[in-house]
Amino acid sequence: MPRDLPRRTADHGLVLAPQAAARMRADLPRVAEQVVAAIIDEVPAYENALSGSMGDTIRSAVQLALSGFLSLASGRRGTDPRTPTAPAVEGAYQLGRGEARSGRSTDALLSAYRIGARVSWRELSTAAIEAGMDAEAVGGFAELTFAFIDELSAASAAGHTDELATSGRVRQRLLERVARHLLDGSTAEATLEAAAAAEWEPPTTLTAVLVPESQARPVLGAVSAATIEVPEVPGIEGVELLLVPEAHGRARAGLLRAVRDREAVVGPARPWLEVRSSYDRAVRAREAGLGPDTEADLPRLVLDADPEARADLRAQVLAPLADLRPAQAEKLTETLRSWLLHHGRREDVAAELFVHPQTVRYRMQQLRELYGERLDDPGTVLALTIALA
Repeated sequence: MPRDLPRRTADHGLVLAPQAAARMRADLPRVAEQVVAAIIDEVPAYENALSGSMGDTIRSAVQLALSGFLSLASGRRGTDPRTPTAPAVEGAYQLGRGEARSGRSTDALLSAYRIGARVSWRELSTAAIEAGMDAEAVGGFAELTFAFIDELSAASAAGHTDELATSGRVRQRLLERVARHLLDGSTAEATLEAAAAAEWEPPTTLTAVLVPESQARPVLGAVSAATIEVPEVPGIEGVELLLVPEAHGRARAGLLRAVRDREAVVGPARPWLEVRSSYDRAVRAREAGLGPDTEADLPRLVLDADPEARADLRAQVLAPLADLRPAQAEKLTETLRSWLLHHGRREDVAAELFVHPQTVRYRMQQLRELYGERLDDPGTVLALTIALA
């Protein structure tokens, strides 16, 4: 049923004379035919839509609406939904919903109403005048005619809006269900069934993007319309998850441009059924204060994958320095780190640490005394590099 809408016809004061009402009612089939013909002729969108059985349906609906209107104009009125106009208003509401389901805007429909009002008034007023209606009654009849058409137009617009809102909410829920399957480790079969129910065509890849709620709209406007939006991310307040299709390869640069300066974090592109790994990486990067491109932070993400293990490794490989004074241990540690990363190039180490190359040589002598031959062992070098990276 249509929502509560203003009814300008509810308290009209017009009462058609019986002879005028009878004359106009007899003319309704012809008037309905002329209304439909004018709509077909003047509204291109309905040129083919009103042919065949649909045209017959519309003709009947127009005649029903005009009949209810004449009953109203003859003296039956009020706000009770059982008044003669109720079927016409309900029909207009459902017509608006149907237009939305067909993917059409209300523009053509509202044009049809305007044309219908013009043709109906022309034909019915002629009959009314021929039946002896005086000028004052004709004026009231005109006002009631256009008020009635306004009610039908408003009902159709409301139906169109309600259908879009309803279908949008339903599809959003279905898409969120697809996202839950993808993130919860559901079977491929269950996930494919959810995608089919949502009429969502699975892409080759999906990329997880975490973005603040306040920034989600602009990002959605710049990415694929097939992007799945998840308004609430478990454990992260104020953040939305976007699953963006086909953002791999060169397309990733466009996605990164879309999130620039929006405090977003973009995971890697993954085969669409494996997007959970993209989501997990984006979450880890966000927790580490990284982003927006997780692909640019892979070393840090790898090193921080198990912080406790890394701390244990650091303590283990730096055990030879445990008995030194803290200040000395710190200097030797930073020298050892630089020496490892610069592959033993003394001048590069000195430049990074802002010390003389001889200082580097002296410190490395101390380290060799502490570590012995282990500094030449590949396994020790690897462990030290990871621990100090």
